[in-house]
Amino acid sequence: MKKTHYIVIALTLLLGTSGFASKSKLKEYPLNICLVSDNKLGSMGKPYKFTHKDQRVELCCKPCLKKFTKEPVKYLKKLEPKKK
Repeated sequence: MKKTHYIVIALTLLLGTSGFASKSKLKEYPLNICLVSDNKLGSMGKPYKFTHKDQRVELCCKPCLKKFTKEPVKYLKKLEPKKK
């Protein structure tokens, strides 16, 4: 009985740790504007937040999600560092 108890605890810790590790790899959203409309976040109410692959994304409103979904590469280019 004790052995099973320790196995359950070990699996719980292992699964909990792996979930935490994957969240820490998420890239934060660096802008204060919507990727789609260029409106200031919060100007249309509470920003719509979601994750696209490993990137956190914030839009000024949920309707902008439809445009983002059609051309995510186009909008995600705005997050790339500017070349000098």
